[in-house]
Amino acid sequence: MAKEKVNLLIENASELVTLRGGTQRPLLGERMRDLGIIKGGSIAVRKGRIVSVGKTREIKRKFESEETIDVNGKVVMPGFVDPHTHLVFSGSREDEFEMRIHGSTYMEILERGGGILRTVNETRKASKEALFESCRKTLDIMLRHGTTTVEAKSGYGLTTKDEIKCLEVMKLLDQEHPIAIVPTFLGAHTIPLEYKGKADEYVDLVINEMIPAVAGSRLAEFCDVFCEKGVFSVEQSRRILLSGRKHGLLPKLHADEMTRLGGAELAAEMRAVSADHLIFASDNGLRAMAKQGTVAVLLPGASFSLMMNHYADAGKIIQLGVPVALGTDYNPNCWVENPQIVIVLACREMRMTSAEAIVATTINAAHAISRAQNVGTLEPGKKADIIVLDASNHKFLGYRFGVNLVDKVIKEGRLVVDEGTVIKEQ
Repeated sequence: MAKEKVNLLIENASELVTLRGGTQRPLLGERMRDLGIIKGGSIAVRKGRIVSVGKTREIKRKFESEETIDVNGKVVMPGFVDPHTHLVFSGSREDEFEMRIHGSTYMEILERGGGILRTVNETRKASKEALFESCRKTLDIMLRHGTTTVEAKSGYGLTTKDEIKCLEVMKLLDQEHPIAIVPTFLGAHTIPLEYKGKADEYVDLVINEMIPAVAGSRLAEFCDVFCEKGVFSVEQSRRILLSGRKHGLLPKLHADEMTRLGGAELAAEMRAVSADHLIFASDNGLRAMAKQGTVAVLLPGASFSLMMNHYADAGKIIQLGVPVALGTDYNPNCWVENPQIVIVLACREMRMTSAEAIVATTINAAHAISRAQNVGTLEPGKKADIIVLDASNHKFLGYRFGVNLVDKVIKEGRLVVDEGTVIKEQ
């Protein structure tokens, strides 16, 4: 019988981490420890999509390809999905890092006009071209470390014009860079200086001008809000999310990061796709999220960067039946492009197993940005977004740190990183 022709065969993986069965709904509880591993596995790819997965001898019996990648002794798994980043910004805040070393808190720095407000000032001054070039370099770093899909939030413009500018940069990057970008509108990131003491007026601006403009331009898929004491109240956040939903933007929110404000409860009420941070979320709020299927996106890099000595209670959140994902929270205050570092922190500070952390950075992260039908597992029909780790088994993620374990990245069937180097299209 003639063999079926495909464009690419990946053969002889020591572990082929398929994460099968997670497409229709996130993996919960004990299911987060079942990675669907095929030892000695292989993948057949045609036209950017996975055709078949199985033992190498079975795949080679059925398929042939002019391009074959032998990954003998290495782990093959889905590309990382980063469900929470603040990709587009200008400037840096390394001096604020020194202030935190000396004891200043995040909110103290913000109240002095630093933090987000400082980055807003720099981003407003930056041209679209300068932002594009800066972000392109960032995405190259992310790609080298295995990220193939990334959610990107606006929120450093805080005027209609500048929010649109940042979202337009994301659209251009999505068209021109291998990493797929999922855009989120975060006009409610903080209250800009020109609206200090007039928070409700700024909320009105977000609702009446920004959201209609963003939705009308089809530049974002989600609407997010920083629901936090000293930023946006639960009622203000509710108004913003309801307006976003009215205009077709799915709700997300930053919830219960610094204090227990009721963000988890609001996320459940709004049937948000995700609620992120959740360091101080209440048990009742988490139970409500579990009932609604809202994904908890945990961000240990933020706790580490802010020197908080507090991390989300991943074990409890998983036990309560909440879908758990992990993100980098890449931003000028948490400057990390590498999801492997996030896995290290999740394992060491939140006591997640390597398997749980892998689920949380692949298929559950895909659910957190409504992309699970296309990415996050290695199954027939999915996009061939695949990474090869220079490791003999998946437990090296979390165990080994300080190096990049990613050897190769395949994006929609095309090799885009080889031996840690991004391959530029000719």
